[in-house]
Amino acid sequence: MIRTDSSLAASPPPPRVPSWALPGGTVDHETDAAFFAGAALTSLDTLVRSEPPWAGAWRQRLALKCAAAAVRLAGRSEDESALRDAWYLRPAAGDPGPAGTILAAWRQLAARSPVIDTARLAEVVVLLGLRWDDGFADLPGAINDLVRSGRPAPFVAAAIAGQIVALSPGAELLAWWCADLVLAQKLRWPRPVPLLMAQAFGPAFRTQGARAAGTRIRPGGEGFEGAVCLALVQGSADACGLAGELSRRAERLAAVMPKLRAKGAGDAIKRLLDDDAVPGSLTTKTLSRFGARRLFERLQTFEAVRELSGRSSFRLYGL
Repeated sequence: MIRTDSSLAASPPPPRVPSWALPGGTVDHETDAAFFAGAALTSLDTLVRSEPPWAGAWRQRLALKCAAAAVRLAGRSEDESALRDAWYLRPAAGDPGPAGTILAAWRQLAARSPVIDTARLAEVVVLLGLRWDDGFADLPGAINDLVRSGRPAPFVAAAIAGQIVALSPGAELLAWWCADLVLAQKLRWPRPVPLLMAQAFGPAFRTQGARAAGTRIRPGGEGFEGAVCLALVQGSADACGLAGELSRRAERLAAVMPKLRAKGAGDAIKRLLDDDAVPGSLTTKTLSRFGARRLFERLQTFEAVRELSGRSSFRLYGL
């Protein structure tokens, strides 16, 4: 039997973006878009600073959504399920493939502090499958200048994305990655929350200005700053909604934890709270593969975890 984590059981319901902060139709003025973004980010900021025990799983699931959109932008067809398989079913320290390395870039964004230097930037460029441009070496300084400026966070995020695409038109993936990092720096979050890449094909970037229907506004384009504001509204609402779902599932997990008697169950629970998914074949110092399979099947019976792959073998579990 393992003890229930009191912080897990007693976590308050996460905040939601209020309905009045969600535009009910077309937003024609940038100032209105900025107001909506500020209201939505206030709710998200409250959630981030509360640092719930399932925050790791929350950030990594948002990273997966961003990676799926990034893979689409790169011209590939892998969806979230295929990306999960590429990442979790690879051999230990194995190559997850081109799509999997794109996921690795967003997982890294979600897991590390929002500090950037040339070495980290070079690592991310490789993960995103891009070529290094000598102008990228100046980006850490440009990011620092933008963060220290008096401009609001959404406009700083839009500015760095526009600068990167102006520098290297083929580096749009890097532009979106850096936009979320800069947003976290500006808001003084301990770790970034992957948001904007997941919205890149959404309505915020299709409905601004006089663009033809179906035309996507790219970083630096006309109306991009207002579009980023609206994308942050939807991204914040989606992130808060996901937090609500994970909070309820974590409460269910806390309720059944006293019933668990498997040796090493605590390690598996921590993994579930810290990551998007956990392989059913998990092994730890105190948990065998057979023990893990029994544990996850029991948790699934209690409706405390979900099986995410839909397969009868090579299963993946998560909140």
